[in-house]
Amino acid sequence: MTDRTTLSRRWLLKGAAATGLAGSALSLAACGSAGKGAATTLLNVSYDPTREFYVAYNKLFATTAERPVTVNQSHGGSGKQTTAVIEGLEADVVSLALAHDIDAIAEKGLIAADWAKRLPYNSTPYYSTIVFLVRKGNPKAIKDWSDLVKPGIGVITPNPKTSGGARWNYLAAYGWALKANAGDVAKAEAYIEQLYRNVPVLDTGARGSTTTFVQRGQGDVLLAWENEALLALKDSAAEGFEVVYPSWSIRAEPPVAVVDKNVEKKGTKALATAYLEGLFSDEAQKLVAEYHYRPANPEIGKGFTDKFPELPLLSVDTDFGGWKKAHADFFAAGAAFDKLQARINK
Repeated sequence: MTDRTTLSRRWLLKGAAATGLAGSALSLAACGSAGKGAATTLLNVSYDPTREFYVAYNKLFATTAERPVTVNQSHGGSGKQTTAVIEGLEADVVSLALAHDIDAIAEKGLIAADWAKRLPYNSTPYYSTIVFLVRKGNPKAIKDWSDLVKPGIGVITPNPKTSGGARWNYLAAYGWALKANAGDVAKAEAYIEQLYRNVPVLDTGARGSTTTFVQRGQGDVLLAWENEALLALKDSAAEGFEVVYPSWSIRAEPPVAVVDKNVEKKGTKALATAYLEGLFSDEAQKLVAEYHYRPANPEIGKGFTDKFPELPLLSVDTDFGGWKKAHADFFAAGAAFDKLQARINK
Protein backbone atom coordinates (compact mmCIF):
# COMPACT_ATOMS: atom_id res chain seq x y z
CA MET A 1 0.00 0.00 0.00
CA THR A 2 1.37 3.40 -0.96
CA ASP A 3 0.00 6.76 0.13
CA ARG A 4 1.26 10.12 -1.12
CA THR A 5 0.95 13.45 0.57
CA THR A 6 2.33 16.95 0.04
CA LEU A 7 4.06 18.46 3.05
CA SER A 8 4.97 21.96 4.11
CA ARG A 9 8.25 23.30 5.43
CA ARG A 10 6.31 25.88 7.40
CA TRP A 11 4.51 23.18 9.41
CA LEU A 12 7.74 21.25 9.88
CA LEU A 13 9.27 24.28 11.57
CA LYS A 14 6.21 24.70 13.81
CA GLY A 15 6.04 21.01 14.72
CA ALA A 16 9.74 20.76 15.52
CA ALA A 17 9.64 23.91 17.62
CA ALA A 18 6.80 22.43 19.67
CA THR A 19 9.08 19.58 20.72
CA GLY A 20 12.12 21.75 21.39
CA LEU A 21 13.88 20.05 18.48
CA ALA A 22 13.93 22.83 15.91
CA GLY A 23 17.52 22.40 14.70
CA SER A 24 16.82 19.92 11.95
CA ALA A 25 13.77 21.79 10.71
CA LEU A 26 15.82 24.98 10.57
CA SER A 27 18.41 23.21 8.50
CA LEU A 28 15.54 22.00 6.32
CA ALA A 29 14.62 25.62 5.60
CA ALA A 30 18.13 26.09 4.25
CA CYS A 31 17.48 23.26 1.81
CA GLY A 32 15.35 25.59 -0.27
CA SER A 33 18.38 26.37 -2.39
CA ALA A 34 17.40 23.50 -4.64
CA GLY A 35 14.69 25.76 -6.05
CA LYS A 36 11.09 26.52 -5.27
CA GLY A 37 9.78 23.87 -7.60
CA ALA A 38 12.15 21.13 -6.44
CA ALA A 39 10.31 18.03 -5.23
CA THR A 40 11.57 15.82 -2.43
CA THR A 41 10.31 12.31 -1.72
CA LEU A 42 10.37 10.41 1.55
CA LEU A 43 9.63 6.73 2.05
CA ASN A 44 8.26 5.71 5.44
CA VAL A 45 8.54 1.93 5.83
CA SER A 46 6.14 0.94 8.56
CA TYR A 47 4.34 -2.05 10.03
CA ASP A 48 0.77 -3.10 9.33
CA PRO A 49 -1.64 -1.23 11.65
CA THR A 50 -0.20 2.29 11.17
CA ARG A 51 -1.72 2.80 7.71
CA GLU A 52 -4.62 5.03 8.72
CA PHE A 53 -2.60 7.01 11.26
CA TYR A 54 0.15 7.95 8.83
CA VAL A 55 -2.33 8.93 6.13
CA ALA A 56 -3.79 11.38 8.67
CA TYR A 57 -0.40 12.47 9.99
CA ASN A 58 0.83 13.24 6.49
CA LYS A 59 -2.22 15.43 5.94
CA LEU A 60 -1.59 17.23 9.22
CA PHE A 61 1.95 17.74 8.03
CA ALA A 62 0.72 19.36 4.82
CA THR A 63 -0.50 22.88 5.48
CA THR A 64 0.99 24.91 2.63
CA ALA A 65 3.19 23.56 -0.12
CA GLU A 66 5.92 26.08 -0.75
CA ARG A 67 8.11 23.17 -1.67
CA PRO A 68 6.13 20.03 -2.52
CA VAL A 69 7.25 16.90 -0.72
CA THR A 70 5.84 13.44 -1.40
CA VAL A 71 5.64 10.90 1.41
CA ASN A 72 5.28 7.29 0.24
CA GLN A 73 4.10 4.66 2.70
CA SER A 74 5.06 0.99 2.75
CA HIS A 75 3.25 -1.36 5.13
CA GLY A 76 3.63 -5.02 6.07
CA GLY A 77 4.62 -7.29 8.93
CA SER A 78 7.36 -5.54 10.91
CA GLY A 79 9.85 -8.39 10.57
CA LYS A 80 9.20 -8.60 6.86
CA GLN A 81 9.62 -4.83 6.49
CA THR A 82 12.90 -4.98 8.41
CA THR A 83 14.24 -7.59 6.01
CA ALA A 84 13.16 -5.48 3.04
CA VAL A 85 15.09 -2.44 4.29
CA ILE A 86 18.17 -4.53 5.00
CA GLU A 87 17.96 -6.01 1.52
CA GLY A 88 17.78 -2.64 -0.20
CA LEU A 89 14.37 -0.99 0.16
CA GLU A 90 15.51 2.65 0.40
CA ALA A 91 13.48 3.87 3.36
CA ASP A 92 14.17 7.38 4.58
CA VAL A 93 12.48 6.60 7.88
CA VAL A 94 11.24 3.43 9.53
CA SER A 95 8.34 3.24 11.99
CA LEU A 96 8.37 -0.37 13.10
CA ALA A 97 6.63 -2.50 15.70
CA LEU A 98 9.52 -2.98 18.10
CA ALA A 99 13.04 -1.78 18.87
CA HIS A 100 14.65 -5.07 17.92
CA ASP A 101 13.68 -4.57 14.28
CA ILE A 102 15.36 -1.16 14.15
CA ASP A 103 18.39 -2.59 15.96
CA ALA A 104 18.61 -5.28 13.27
CA ILE A 105 18.81 -2.57 10.59
CA ALA A 106 21.39 -0.70 12.67
CA GLU A 107 23.53 -3.83 12.91
CA LYS A 108 23.81 -3.75 9.12
CA GLY A 109 25.24 -0.22 9.24
CA LEU A 110 22.17 1.55 7.84
CA ILE A 111 21.17 3.31 11.08
CA ALA A 112 23.41 4.71 13.84
CA ALA A 113 23.53 2.53 16.95
CA ASP A 114 22.32 5.40 19.16
CA TRP A 115 19.11 5.92 17.18
CA ALA A 116 16.86 5.55 20.24
CA LYS A 117 18.48 8.54 21.96
CA ARG A 118 17.76 10.98 19.14
CA LEU A 119 14.10 11.65 19.90
CA PRO A 120 11.97 11.84 23.07
CA TYR A 121 10.72 8.75 24.87
CA ASN A 122 13.41 6.52 23.33
CA SER A 123 12.20 7.54 19.86
CA THR A 124 8.76 6.10 20.58
CA PRO A 125 6.01 8.63 19.73
CA TYR A 126 3.14 6.36 20.77
CA TYR A 127 2.54 3.06 22.50
CA SER A 128 -0.21 0.46 22.61
CA THR A 129 -1.09 -2.81 24.28
CA ILE A 130 -2.53 -6.19 23.35
CA VAL A 131 -6.27 -6.82 23.73
CA PHE A 132 -8.85 -9.37 22.57
CA LEU A 133 -11.32 -8.65 19.79
CA VAL A 134 -14.30 -11.01 20.07
CA ARG A 135 -17.61 -11.37 18.28
CA LYS A 136 -20.57 -9.33 19.53
CA GLY A 137 -21.98 -10.69 22.75
CA ASN A 138 -18.77 -12.65 23.37
CA PRO A 139 -20.49 -16.01 22.72
CA LYS A 140 -17.47 -18.04 23.88
CA ALA A 141 -17.18 -16.01 27.15
CA ILE A 142 -13.55 -15.10 26.54
CA LYS A 143 -12.46 -12.89 29.44
CA ASP A 144 -8.78 -13.57 30.06
CA TRP A 145 -5.71 -15.39 28.78
CA SER A 146 -6.78 -18.62 30.49
CA ASP A 147 -9.78 -18.84 28.15
CA LEU A 148 -7.61 -18.96 25.03
CA VAL A 149 -6.47 -22.53 25.67
CA LYS A 150 -9.92 -24.04 26.16
CA PRO A 151 -10.93 -26.74 23.66
CA GLY A 152 -12.71 -25.41 20.61
CA ILE A 153 -11.49 -21.80 20.93
CA GLY A 154 -10.06 -20.49 17.65
CA VAL A 155 -7.33 -17.90 18.29
CA ILE A 156 -6.24 -15.61 15.47
CA THR A 157 -2.73 -14.15 15.75
CA PRO A 158 -0.02 -13.53 13.14
CA ASN A 159 3.33 -15.25 12.78
CA PRO A 160 6.04 -14.02 15.20
CA LYS A 161 8.68 -14.75 12.55
CA THR A 162 7.32 -11.98 10.31
CA SER A 163 5.08 -9.80 12.51
CA GLY A 164 6.13 -7.50 15.33
CA GLY A 165 2.60 -7.45 16.71
CA ALA A 166 2.70 -11.24 16.89
CA ARG A 167 5.81 -11.04 19.06
CA TRP A 168 4.04 -8.66 21.44
CA ASN A 169 1.10 -11.11 21.49
CA TYR A 170 3.40 -14.02 22.32
CA LEU A 171 5.20 -12.16 25.12
CA ALA A 172 1.96 -10.88 26.62
CA ALA A 173 0.52 -14.41 26.72
CA TYR A 174 3.72 -16.02 27.99
CA GLY A 175 4.24 -13.29 30.60
CA TRP A 176 0.70 -13.70 31.89
CA ALA A 177 1.23 -17.47 32.14
CA LEU A 178 4.43 -16.97 34.13
CA LYS A 179 2.64 -14.70 36.59
CA ALA A 180 -0.39 -16.99 36.82
CA ASN A 181 1.88 -19.95 37.59
CA ALA A 182 4.20 -18.24 40.08
CA GLY A 183 7.10 -18.15 37.63
CA ASP A 184 6.90 -21.84 36.68
CA VAL A 185 8.55 -21.88 33.22
CA ALA A 186 7.38 -25.40 32.37
CA LYS A 187 3.75 -24.47 32.99
CA ALA A 188 4.12 -21.23 31.01
CA GLU A 189 5.62 -23.17 28.08
CA ALA A 190 2.79 -25.72 28.24
CA TYR A 191 0.27 -22.88 28.21
CA ILE A 192 1.80 -21.13 25.19
CA GLU A 193 1.96 -24.41 23.27
CA GLN A 194 -1.72 -25.10 23.91
CA LEU A 195 -2.58 -21.56 22.85
CA TYR A 196 -0.82 -22.00 19.49
CA ARG A 197 -2.49 -25.36 19.00
CA ASN A 198 -5.71 -23.33 18.96
CA VAL A 199 -4.40 -21.06 16.16
CA PRO A 200 -5.76 -22.21 12.77
CA VAL A 201 -3.66 -19.87 10.60
CA LEU A 202 -0.59 -17.66 11.07
CA ASP A 203 -0.84 -14.60 8.80
CA THR A 204 2.33 -12.66 8.03
CA GLY A 205 1.14 -9.42 9.65
CA ALA A 206 -1.35 -7.91 12.09
CA ARG A 207 -3.59 -6.44 9.39
CA GLY A 208 -3.77 -9.83 7.67
CA SER A 209 -4.93 -11.41 10.92
CA THR A 210 -7.57 -8.70 11.34
CA THR A 211 -8.83 -9.47 7.84
CA THR A 212 -8.91 -13.20 8.64
CA PHE A 213 -10.98 -12.60 11.77
CA VAL A 214 -13.23 -9.73 10.73
CA GLN A 215 -13.82 -10.29 7.03
CA ARG A 216 -13.26 -14.03 6.62
CA GLY A 217 -15.01 -14.97 9.83
CA GLN A 218 -12.34 -17.33 11.13
CA GLY A 219 -11.70 -17.83 14.82
CA ASP A 220 -13.39 -16.78 18.05
CA VAL A 221 -10.87 -14.21 19.27
CA LEU A 222 -8.28 -11.99 17.65
CA LEU A 223 -5.15 -11.06 19.60
CA ALA A 224 -4.72 -7.49 18.45
CA TRP A 225 -2.98 -4.21 19.02
CA GLU A 226 -5.42 -2.07 21.00
CA ASN A 227 -5.43 0.53 18.22
CA GLU A 228 -6.24 -2.13 15.61
CA ALA A 229 -9.09 -3.51 17.70
CA LEU A 230 -10.58 -0.07 18.34
CA LEU A 231 -10.26 0.77 14.65
CA ALA A 232 -12.18 -2.40 13.79
CA LEU A 233 -15.00 -1.29 16.10
CA LYS A 234 -15.31 1.99 14.19
CA ASP A 235 -15.47 0.24 10.83
CA SER A 236 -19.08 0.21 9.66
CA ALA A 237 -18.47 -3.22 8.18
CA ALA A 238 -17.30 -4.58 11.55
CA GLU A 239 -20.20 -3.78 13.86
CA GLY A 240 -20.46 -7.30 15.22
CA PHE A 241 -17.43 -7.13 17.51
CA GLU A 242 -16.33 -5.95 20.94
CA VAL A 243 -13.05 -5.48 22.78
CA VAL A 244 -12.09 -7.45 25.89
CA TYR A 245 -9.25 -6.22 28.10
CA PRO A 246 -7.42 -9.09 29.83
CA SER A 247 -6.27 -8.93 33.45
CA TRP A 248 -2.68 -8.28 32.32
CA SER A 249 -1.17 -7.19 29.05
CA ILE A 250 2.08 -5.65 27.82
CA ARG A 251 3.30 -2.14 27.01
CA ALA A 252 3.88 -2.41 23.26
CA GLU A 253 6.27 0.32 22.09
CA PRO A 254 6.72 0.87 18.33
CA PRO A 255 9.71 3.21 17.72
CA VAL A 256 10.82 5.32 14.75
CA ALA A 257 14.20 6.16 13.22
CA VAL A 258 15.85 7.91 10.30
CA VAL A 259 17.71 5.46 8.04
CA ASP A 260 21.02 7.34 8.05
CA LYS A 261 22.77 5.69 5.14
CA ASN A 262 19.80 6.16 2.83
CA VAL A 263 19.07 9.80 3.69
CA GLU A 264 22.72 10.75 3.33
CA LYS A 265 22.76 9.22 -0.14
CA LYS A 266 19.43 10.80 -1.15
CA GLY A 267 19.98 14.21 0.47
CA THR A 268 16.84 13.91 2.59
CA LYS A 269 18.31 13.87 6.11
CA ALA A 270 16.90 17.22 7.26
CA LEU A 271 13.45 16.49 5.86
CA ALA A 272 13.34 12.96 7.28
CA THR A 273 14.46 14.17 10.71
CA ALA A 274 11.85 16.92 10.77
CA TYR A 275 9.18 14.43 9.71
CA LEU A 276 9.87 12.26 12.76
CA GLU A 277 10.28 15.22 15.11
CA GLY A 278 6.80 16.35 14.12
CA LEU A 279 5.35 13.16 15.60
CA PHE A 280 6.13 14.53 19.07
CA SER A 281 4.35 17.87 18.58
CA ASP A 282 1.15 18.44 20.55
CA GLU A 283 -0.93 18.36 17.37
CA ALA A 284 0.47 14.99 16.30
CA GLN A 285 0.19 13.53 19.81
CA LYS A 286 -3.52 14.35 19.82
CA LEU A 287 -3.83 12.74 16.41
CA VAL A 288 -2.08 9.66 17.83
CA ALA A 289 -4.92 9.29 20.33
CA GLU A 290 -7.57 9.94 17.69
CA TYR A 291 -6.20 6.94 15.78
CA HIS A 292 -6.29 4.80 18.95
CA TYR A 293 -2.61 4.80 19.91
CA ARG A 294 -1.68 5.95 23.41
CA PRO A 295 0.31 9.23 23.27
CA ALA A 296 3.91 9.04 24.47
CA ASN A 297 3.56 12.51 25.98
CA PRO A 298 1.90 11.89 29.36
CA GLU A 299 0.47 15.41 29.48
CA ILE A 300 -1.41 14.82 26.23
CA GLY A 301 -2.36 11.34 27.44
CA LYS A 302 -4.18 12.82 30.44
CA GLY A 303 -6.82 14.11 28.08
CA PHE A 304 -7.68 10.59 26.88
CA THR A 305 -7.99 8.56 30.09
CA ASP A 306 -11.64 7.75 29.29
CA LYS A 307 -10.62 6.21 25.98
CA PHE A 308 -7.74 4.06 27.22
CA PRO A 309 -8.47 1.90 30.29
CA GLU A 310 -5.67 1.41 32.77
CA LEU A 311 -4.46 -2.16 33.29
CA PRO A 312 -1.26 -3.77 34.56
CA LEU A 313 1.30 -3.89 31.74
CA LEU A 314 4.30 -6.14 31.41
CA SER A 315 7.53 -4.54 30.18
CA VAL A 316 9.88 -6.16 27.68
CA ASP A 317 12.83 -4.62 29.55
CA THR A 318 11.76 -5.48 33.09
CA ASP A 319 10.07 -8.82 32.49
CA PHE A 320 12.05 -10.24 29.55
CA GLY A 321 15.49 -8.66 29.85
CA GLY A 322 15.11 -6.36 26.83
CA TRP A 323 14.51 -7.11 23.18
CA LYS A 324 17.92 -8.60 22.46
CA LYS A 325 17.40 -11.29 25.09
CA ALA A 326 13.70 -11.76 24.29
CA HIS A 327 14.49 -12.29 20.60
CA ALA A 328 17.24 -14.79 21.39
CA ASP A 329 15.05 -16.68 23.84
CA PHE A 330 11.84 -16.82 21.83
CA PHE A 331 12.05 -15.75 18.19
CA ALA A 332 15.53 -16.39 16.79
CA ALA A 333 16.17 -19.42 14.57
CA GLY A 334 15.92 -22.54 16.73
CA ALA A 335 14.57 -20.64 19.75
CA ALA A 336 11.35 -21.31 21.70
CA PHE A 337 8.84 -20.48 18.96
CA ASP A 338 10.58 -22.64 16.35
CA LYS A 339 10.69 -25.55 18.83
CA LEU A 340 7.01 -25.03 19.62
CA GLN A 341 6.09 -25.07 15.93
CA ALA A 342 8.09 -28.25 15.39
CA ARG A 343 6.12 -29.98 18.16
CA ILE A 344 2.78 -28.75 16.82
CA ASN A 345 3.60 -29.79 13.24
CA LYS A 346 4.74 -33.34 14.08
